[in-house]
Amino acid sequence: MRDHIAHPVQLVQPDGRRVHNPEYAALVADVGPDDIRSLYEDLVVSRRIDSEATALQRQGELGLWAPMLGQEAAQVGSAKALAPTDFAFTSYREHAVAYCRGVPPEDLTRLWRGVAHAGWDPKTYGITNPAIIVGAQGLHATGYAMAAHLQGDELATIAYFGDGATSQGDISEALSFSVAFGAGVVFFCQNNHWAISEPVTVQSPLPLASRAAGFGMPALRVDGNDVLAVLAVTRMAAKRAREGGGPTFVEAMTYRMGPHTTSDDPTRYRDSAERDAWKVRDPLARVEELLRRESLWDSAFEEQVREKADDVAARLRAATITAPDPTAASLFDHVYAEPHSLVDTQRQQFSAYTEALS
Repeated sequence: MRDHIAHPVQLVQPDGRRVHNPEYAALVADVGPDDIRSLYEDLVVSRRIDSEATALQRQGELGLWAPMLGQEAAQVGSAKALAPTDFAFTSYREHAVAYCRGVPPEDLTRLWRGVAHAGWDPKTYGITNPAIIVGAQGLHATGYAMAAHLQGDELATIAYFGDGATSQGDISEALSFSVAFGAGVVFFCQNNHWAISEPVTVQSPLPLASRAAGFGMPALRVDGNDVLAVLAVTRMAAKRAREGGGPTFVEAMTYRMGPHTTSDDPTRYRDSAERDAWKVRDPLARVEELLRRESLWDSAFEEQVREKADDVAARLRAATITAPDPTAASLFDHVYAEPHSLVDTQRQQFSAYTEALS
């Protein structure tokens, strides 16, 4: 069997040509022309969400935003591999995953505008709100998968994290626990080559996926800018998790084309030549080239996708700008899943205090 750590899985080359890879092509054999078009639409809309939110932050409408430019295929491909019953645990950059799981665009910026502690109900969409503590979501995904196994539920969890998070103890602990208890977790590492200003070559002299062997966990690398390859690999890992096969480590090789967050300036530490080298591997251009090669591209489809992206961006912008500020009393909302007497008491005390001041 081919070593997929030394040779990442790829199904579509940057110029749109398909790669002869029967093993992994079989995993996406059901993905027809309409499905590829749908994947392209998701990629375009996700990028537009990201650019619109970045613009909103620059205009003072958001406090912060973590751009995902360049990582769309890794997120869309993996999210589309999940079943409705699966659960995604994300960091602060997985905006495309949230969109693909059904989170309304209007909810994606609420946290970043500071008008809510969270953007959506995780149970409704099968995806958590962003984990700000780097690597913590790996433990959450492991615990959820362990609980699901004890309850007899056949589902997979997926933990999204970056190359920098692999240097955090939380991820190592999650890898260890998931193997020890056979937890059905897909550890999806988006290696975008930079942990803020620290290059991955400084963090690890070896492929990050090779660390999984030390825990007794299967692992592989995938071309993270190839949406079909990511879809295939994640389908395989998620199926293994659902069937009780335990965890899998997936390292998606991609690149963070923009800053770490909108408060970062990557030109201070990154060579523009490196960015230019990755620009030719753009995940959206790759699918467009595939569609053109297979006579699936026309001006009507291009216009349809553009209109969808414009509509989503307009909805996101309008919802962000008009989002009402929370009341001070909302501090006591959603502290626990169920009503709690202590919280009720504190709410009453706060109400009495504010009334006394008025």
